[in-house]
Amino acid sequence: MQFTKIGLIGYGEVGKTFALGLKEKPGVTSVSAWDLKFAAPTPLSLQAAEQAHAAQHSIQAVGAMADLCAQSQFIISAVTASNTLSVAQQASQSIRPGTVYLDLNSASPGTKQACAALIDAAGGIYVEAGVMTSVPPYGIKVPMLLGGAQSQALAASLQAWGLDAKSVSDKLGVASAIKMSRSVMIKGLEALVIESYATARAYGVEAHVLPTLQETFPQIDWSLQGAYFFSRVVQHGKRRAEEMREAANTVKEVGFEPFMALATADKQQWVADQAAQGVFQHLPKDATWQDYADCLLAARQQGV
Repeated sequence: MQFTKIGLIGYGEVGKTFALGLKEKPGVTSVSAWDLKFAAPTPLSLQAAEQAHAAQHSIQAVGAMADLCAQSQFIISAVTASNTLSVAQQASQSIRPGTVYLDLNSASPGTKQACAALIDAAGGIYVEAGVMTSVPPYGIKVPMLLGGAQSQALAASLQAWGLDAKSVSDKLGVASAIKMSRSVMIKGLEALVIESYATARAYGVEAHVLPTLQETFPQIDWSLQGAYFFSRVVQHGKRRAEEMREAANTVKEVGFEPFMALATADKQQWVADQAAQGVFQHLPKDATWQDYADCLLAARQQGV
């Protein structure tokens, strides 16, 4: 597979990372992006800022999904979990036959299979991806597991560009099952750390709690890890909550009750709601976990 024209569905953190990272790759002549933020009813200031960012980096911001599909040989979907199926539905109405559609979104195997049915029926080539860790530290070299009939061919093309992409199965749903099973653990750990640390801070016993964690799991710096978990959930809690609802669907699809996944979604959403109310707005980028916990405790006292 060789691509010269790439299109991004979604121009958030992940979309920007892939747009900027791929536009310099050999053979790529254009990168375009479509995002709801490019159009009304987005506030004009945000719309202008997003379009300016795209223009500054030579990314063409298009006004409609149909425009993106018309000029793309390789489409990458990078939206929030709850929008995974809806953007696939939109893309299926305009995608050109033979266009590769790489779905990076955190969704259940069932959701990915439904997306594949739409894209494949329209003549596109659907490949699922499980992005196996946070994108920012790695950029476009973030480890990805691919699945689908054409996953090996696409993995080879992405590897030629220096990406860490590996095909795990020609069967759809395997890559997303790996990703979602991991998310139950990782996002659940984030939620547990936030609840445990904030509670310990409220009782003034954190100096006793963290050393016991360090003794049990000595390979982890629990203070730094706590700060990282707090920061990521504060910044991306809404997106993480959506992902965990898809993780809950993953659990349901094999017949289990998703007690932990749903509880994690609720905790992630609660932190996102706190952030939306400005609870953490004055914190610096290098804030400690204690800083985040103190903000939650202050908000509790104020009845936020």
